[in-house]
Amino acid sequence: MYNKYYTYILSSNNNSTLYIGVTNDLERRLNEHRSGLVPGFTQKYHCGKLVYYEEYSDINQAIEREKQLKHWSRSKKDWLIDTVNPERKDLL
Repeated sequence: MYNKYYTYILSSNNNSTLYIGVTNDLERRLNEHRSGLVPGFTQKYHCGKLVYYEEYSDINQAIEREKQLKHWSRSKKDWLIDTVNPERKDLL
């Protein structure tokens, strides 16, 4: 069986704040972020809109990509999001 892992970017509703994470269950993880029940960055900054994600079959690749994206400048992250989702619609 093929495992799926996701590196993803969440945004606040007004797109002012971005959060980058990794998970093996994107829908479950988004529900956790959106519920606001889990304390942390996404709860504090109201990040619950999925604006970008990538799928991997290897968890190590997904984690490496997460680390890479976290080190990118905001303008480079915005460019990446805009290449696939220029209207910043919620993808899930």
